[in-house]
Amino acid sequence: MRRNSLVILVMVAALTAMVWAGVVNYRHRKQEQAKMQGPQMLLVPDNGTPSSAAGAVQPAADSSADQGPAWVDPLQDKPAPNFTLEDLQGKKVSLSSFKGKAVVVDFWATWCAPCKIEIPWFEKLHDQYSAQGLEILGVSADDLDKDNKTQNQKDKQQISEFVTKMHMNYPVLIDADSIAKPWGGLDALPTTFFIDRSGKVVAATLGLASKDEIEANIKKALGSGAAS
Repeated sequence: MRRNSLVILVMVAALTAMVWAGVVNYRHRKQEQAKMQGPQMLLVPDNGTPSSAAGAVQPAADSSADQGPAWVDPLQDKPAPNFTLEDLQGKKVSLSSFKGKAVVVDFWATWCAPCKIEIPWFEKLHDQYSAQGLEILGVSADDLDKDNKTQNQKDKQQISEFVTKMHMNYPVLIDADSIAKPWGGLDALPTTFFIDRSGKVVAATLGLASKDEIEANIKKALGSGAAS
């Protein structure tokens, strides 16, 4: 009888430990999922300091916490730096070719959770305002292997499949890393710039913005600068 009681106690203890381990594991997974839904994704290299578009990905801290001075757009009221990048079909696209239009330059990546929230908004806003002279350029910050042609094609294919899955109805360009420096380093994604018809940056957002804020910035870009 005593032996049976001991066996039962051991079984109960083991079962309790298994249940508790499951609870802890579930909580950990939920915490990690919550982190990945943060307002922005930081790009951090191996040495642990913020970088442009290389290195490990970490969720940014909650924007509601005390983070010191708010982010200041280094390009505010300045001419947008010109760039020429390829789209997914290999066609070269230059920002300067859109002068006379209001342009949204949105830096994003396939692994960026906040970007996935914003992209459907950009699709709808593109449809809504394109007739008024709006163009949206989505610039992918996904890594591209430039030393291995086969892997490079796989990297591009991954982006292409994401674009198709998300029904992105505006031009998507690749290799954001090559233009990161003049655009402020791109330390977090999404980073979005709103450019008026004269080519001047009139607004910018770092991290996940609300749809209302994005639309207000689009209207600001559309109404500013002389069309030519």
